[in-house]
Amino acid sequence: MSPPTLQDGMVVMPRDEFEDLLARAAERGARRALADVGLDGPEAANDIRELRGLLEAFNTAKHTAWQTVVRLVTTGFLLALVAGAAIKLKVFGGGQ
Repeated sequence: MSPPTLQDGMVVMPRDEFEDLLARAAERGARRALADVGLDGPEAANDIRELRGLLEAFNTAKHTAWQTVVRLVTTGFLLALVAGAAIKLKVFGGGQ
């Protein structure tokens, strides 16, 4: 690795060395970020898989809850229509 030089007030270094420097800095930053949230060590991959599984289960439960709400509202609306039709047609012998 050749030392960087200064040209016109800017630090200049070969592109491949600069990219290598960026890659090492990014890797260190990523490792530090994972360590900060407790996802470092030998169990990190299992922890991330478990988190993804929990997120998938939550999303499935949320989707199912919305489907249930839509079914309840639809069923209530249809029951109200049937009750209204039954009253209108005097099915129960009500009377005027």
